[in-house]
Amino acid sequence: MSATALILAAGEGTRMKSSLPKVAHHVLGIPMISHVVASASAAGIERILVVTGHGADVVESLLASAPVECVRQPERLGTGDAVRCALDVAGPVSGPVVVLSGDTPLIRPETIRALIEAQTASGAACVMLSAVQPDPYGYGRIIRGADGSVRAIVEQKDLPPDLLGVAECNAGTYCFAGEALSAYLGQLETANAQGEYYLTDLVGLFVGAGLRVDAIVSDDPEESQGVNTRVQLAAVTAAMQRRINVQHMLAGVTMTSPDLVWIGPNVTLGRDVILEPMTFLYGDIQVGDGSVLGPGTRITDSVIGRECVVDASIVIGSRLADRVSVGPRAYLRPGTVMDDDSKAGTSVEIKKSHIGVGSKVPHLSYIGDATLGVGVNIGAGTITCNYDGKKKNPTVIGDRVFIGSDTMLVAPVTIGDDAVTAAGSAIAQDVPAGALAIERCEQQSIEGWAEFLRGE
Repeated sequence: MSATALILAAGEGTRMKSSLPKVAHHVLGIPMISHVVASASAAGIERILVVTGHGADVVESLLASAPVECVRQPERLGTGDAVRCALDVAGPVSGPVVVLSGDTPLIRPETIRALIEAQTASGAACVMLSAVQPDPYGYGRIIRGADGSVRAIVEQKDLPPDLLGVAECNAGTYCFAGEALSAYLGQLETANAQGEYYLTDLVGLFVGAGLRVDAIVSDDPEESQGVNTRVQLAAVTAAMQRRINVQHMLAGVTMTSPDLVWIGPNVTLGRDVILEPMTFLYGDIQVGDGSVLGPGTRITDSVIGRECVVDASIVIGSRLADRVSVGPRAYLRPGTVMDDDSKAGTSVEIKKSHIGVGSKVPHLSYIGDATLGVGVNIGAGTITCNYDGKKKNPTVIGDRVFIGSDTMLVAPVTIGDDAVTAAGSAIAQDVPAGALAIERCEQQSIEGWAEFLRGE
């Protein structure tokens, strides 16, 4: 789409009482600013400029891989000055220019497209987004003329008594005609209590010059909600949680308690997936049909196949094939790959390992930097001793191997196909295929030890 987006993200957000820039705070696992960038991109806007200021290094690092250009605002002199900084970098702009706030993560792509289409069709100098708020107190009010066009924006403190009943409020999102924005931006003045250049003052300049200003009323007042406090951050997070959960449920996902399920925007869920309470899905995730996740499960940046079960467990940066069983209380760390019908059971930790088809790590074990073949069974209490103090070493276990309980596999070590290790062994040498490996000290029993301890 031949439009330009300017996202204002230079503010400090002092009411957040945080060392982080306001727009760096997360909503469902993603920084606020990233939500706004994603909506602008999904709306079809190809050129996106983000104006940074306070904590610019932090904000720009969050956007390092995003399709945006970052522009710094040296002094925070208001929204009008922020737009001027962006246009100084963007150069002459002739098409629509959308101005968004970096602290309004609920803005939708379809709303941005509607603003652009309305401005393009009408030729108005500005088409702004408005919202009818159930409690408009504190918002700037939209005052319309007899023809329905916007005549002014009046702030709460300046409202005369006869306008107190106006509930249509400025949402802080605009689509300007590029030529009009460039022509009138330099006329903004700082004759206000803050000594700043207010972007909203452009409305008065446009109207005074006989240019048209329109407003589109949002059908979702929540999308104009900005974040200035932790309370508002929680409210915005809850609103996005509801929005995303409803979309998934309408697409065939079951949530036994939707208020207790949190899903990020980059999650893809198949049909007949069941999400139990206290389940968190953040980052880039794909879940296949018929899988059951939770209760008490957190998954980040992973692929979950079809008909898997992940019960009360943590999965990070892992890939699960079909019919994989995980948990309860398992921890799959980055680099874990589990093939079809494999299992990581109760209190199992797996890191950077490949678990073969049908192989099982049922309980109380640690598997790191290992490769397991087909049909392997790992006894309780088994660990791979993969770290020698300097580097991580690999463990390779062949097909159909049986590892006895409480076995220590001292890497680097290879266990051949169909081999068995006896319970309680410390295996530090390779085991041939089909062999039984036993490593135990000779057992001794000292008679009368109990009496000795009692001093008898």
